[in-house]
This record gives sequence, structure tokens and C-alpha cells, in this order.
Amino acid sequence: MIKRLNEMLDVIRGREKKRLVVARGEDPHTIEAVSRAYKEGIVDVTLVGDPDKINEVAKEHDVDISNFEIVEEKDPKMTAKVAVRLIREGKGNVLMKGLVDTATYMRAILNKQEGLLKEKRVLSHVTVVEFPMHHKLLVVSDVAVIIQPTLEQKIEMIKYSIEVANALGIDMPKVAIISAVEKVNPKMPSTIDAALLKVMGERGQIKGAIIDGPLALDIAVSKECLDIKGLNSPLEGDADILIFPNIETGNVFFKTATQLAGGKIAAVVTGTDVPCVLTSRADSEDSKFYSIALAALVAGK
Repeated sequence: MIKRLNEMLDVIRGREKKRLVVARGEDPHTIEAVSRAYKEGIVDVTLVGDPDKINEVAKEHDVDISNFEIVEEKDPKMTAKVAVRLIREGKGNVLMKGLVDTATYMRAILNKQEGLLKEKRVLSHVTVVEFPMHHKLLVVSDVAVIIQPTLEQKIEMIKYSIEVANALGIDMPKVAIISAVEKVNPKMPSTIDAALLKVMGERGQIKGAIIDGPLALDIAVSKECLDIKGLNSPLEGDADILIFPNIETGNVFFKTATQLAGGKIAAVVTGTDVPCVLTSRADSEDSKFYSIALAALVAGK
């Protein structure tokens, strides 16, 4: 079981390398993260973009890109389409967002004729968080894509999160359906969904995990808090996966983890033909590097 993000590297190095295709790989953080992933031996690299700009940034930041394939596309709006096309043609196993804006990147992925979204699947986002004071990684969803997930979308979010947890070596992950309270309250719809998801897990409608909810965050991750409140849970205060009721709660958790709690993160877009890395311009090189590693790990699984 992988308990720290850097432990992913040991697993990936023992597998065949994946090829990473970057849409508009022209910014310093992306080029540096991609170079680091290449040096660590976890991916080969294709950068789609303006060769002059790519070489200029690489030279300015002293990054050796001599072993990278560069596919010329000088129109910024076309880079995501070209990158997706390369993936569809079997010339890459992992897609990554570079300097291209998020809306353009997502449109290319979601294109019905030429995109990467699997038929009848839901596009979602799974993040893996490492906290300095927590004893293992937490898999969380959804902090970036689905604004107000329906019950059906939450089922898919759970399934994707289980797949990521399995890739991290967790065979039967414990899934906490997060709300503000532990009791079902008709005035709080997230508690109703949580109770339904718990029953679905118990009856085998969602396989491969132990599911409980509704749960407040503290008792989901702390046995001490669970005991103090006098509650029982099959997760025993040791959840592997946190499913949030909406993007607001998930995103606040994500930003709190990285900005105030010293957390490190890795994240992938799920539901697509291949893992897709979607990072913000504000994300650190570490976050982009570990997201590449996670995508390679999931692709290998």
C-alpha cells in the first residue's frame, strides 16, 4: 500500500514507461515538472505547441528537452485538439494540460466525435492528498469538475475513486460519504444520498469498498473523534476515500489542505479513455509532477 506520494515512483519504475502528451507545454512549471518526470524514468514526453516558445522557456529555466518529442502547433486554441488526437491515434497514454486554458482543454476531451470521454461515462476528478500529520494518503472527489453531483454521479465518483485507491494498493478501500452530520436529515439532501449510498454498498450495488455515511469529516478520519461521539462506523475513523456533497465543500477542503495544512496533492480527470492531468496555473511544480506520476500509475493499472 502506497502511503506517501513519492512512493508511487518505486511502483511506476517497475513498469513499462507511459508516453505523456502535453497540450501547449510552453510554461516553466509544466516543462520543469515534465522534465522531472522524465528524469525519474516514469514517462516519455511529447509537447504540443510552438517550438520556438518551448525552446525559449526551456533554455531560460535550464531544462534539457533534447529527448522530448515536439509537435508543432502554433495556434494556442488548437493545441488541446492536437494533443487529444495523438492520444486517440495511440501515440500517448496520458494527457496533460499545459498553458492552454481549462475550458479549451475540457472541450477537447469532451468532444463527442473526437474526444476522450467514454460512452455513457461521467467526467469527474479524483485528488490524492498527502498530509504531513496523517498516516496515509486520502483519495477525495470531486473538487474541480462536478458542481452539484446527483446520486448517479456520486456512484460514478465512488467507482473512480475506488479505481485510484486500487492503483495505490488499497484492495478494499473505506469510503466516507461526507456531510455536516451523522444522522439523516430531510432538510439536508446530502445526508439522504449518503444513506442510500451506504445501503447500495451493503447490498453489493457498489462493489469493492466499505461505504458509510453520512459522516462528518472528523469521525471519518479520526478514531478518537468517533469514540468521543459514541458512534459506530465500519470505517472506524480511518477512511481511505472522502466523497464530498458538492464542489464547494470539496474545493474548500482541497485549498485548505494545500494552503494551510502543508498538504501535497496529485490529481487526475477520470471517466476518460486515458488519465488526464488537469492542474491550475497556481499549482506548484510538485503538484504537477505528482499528478503526472498518479496518471502514469493509474494508466499502468
